[in-house]
Amino acid sequence: MKLVFAGTPEFARAALERLLAAGFQVPLVLTQPDRPAGRGMKLQASPVKQLALEHGLALAQPRSLRLDGKFPQDAAAAREAIEAAGADAMVVAAYGLILPQWVLDEMRQRGRGLGCLNIHASLLPRWRGAAPIHRAIEAGDVQTGVTIMQMDAGLDTGDMLLRETLPIREDDTTGSLHDRLATLGARLIVEALEIAACGGLHAEPQAAEGVTYAHKIEKAEASLDWTLPAALLARRVRAFNPFPGAHASLGGDSVKVWAAHTASGTGHEAPGTVLAVGDDGIGVQAGDGVLVLTELQRAGGKRLPASEFLRGFGLRAGQVFDAATSSKAGG
Repeated sequence: MKLVFAGTPEFARAALERLLAAGFQVPLVLTQPDRPAGRGMKLQASPVKQLALEHGLALAQPRSLRLDGKFPQDAAAAREAIEAAGADAMVVAAYGLILPQWVLDEMRQRGRGLGCLNIHASLLPRWRGAAPIHRAIEAGDVQTGVTIMQMDAGLDTGDMLLRETLPIREDDTTGSLHDRLATLGARLIVEALEIAACGGLHAEPQAAEGVTYAHKIEKAEASLDWTLPAALLARRVRAFNPFPGAHASLGGDSVKVWAAHTASGTGHEAPGTVLAVGDDGIGVQAGDGVLVLTELQRAGGKRLPASEFLRGFGLRAGQVFDAATSSKAGG
């Protein structure tokens, strides 16, 4: 089976790697244009582009796929490349561009009529949208999973083809859960295509109940609002690790918080008050309960366990963290 593959980050790279290992032909890869990254802000190829180049695959990096949009020349060139590929289906994984109707129609008319298949990191219809992994952790979900979906014009509204659940561990960060979901998604897309080749893939409409949206993560959300319950703050610390990184401010000094947990006790201090300082962590009064910060980072410094962080950052009980700049909820 011949596939066009569209994807950009590590989550997508895992799927492309598995598809190639399984023997699928990939005559064309679509990925986002190179972006500036790192301290030097040099242009950097996406993980999918890097893998495509390693395997000598044809590559296109359109800025848009909309023929009537801002970059019609990019879209026209991409359309020509997709038509020339003669693929049976398109596999999409965290591509980052919306597929216009012409792409859906073009792929649907080809081969086995499979169209465009999306690897989505949630159990649809829960957490449609851009940040399903972050939002599942933030909400306190005990499980998530991957859905292989038949793409349509809506936002993650297409029929489901294959689903598998995955438990969310109490210590999972978005980083750790992402890696397990990427592995699961890579396996499931191969299974789905192999089943499709035998004519055994059946579509199931998504339920009308239980729809939630995983809105894109904004950096402002990561500012810890000490008036919120400690349990929610602990989940946000995990959800925003590695991006954008939960942070707080003390006397104008910004501190990132990479790991934290709740502790028993409530206290009567104002939210944000430092209750205890020790090698095991820094206890801070939240709106409901106590949040213990166990891994922190000063601006320009390294991520350190609390015991090491405190050696270079004078902190004592009774000090109060600054009020959050934003406490925007995730959805």
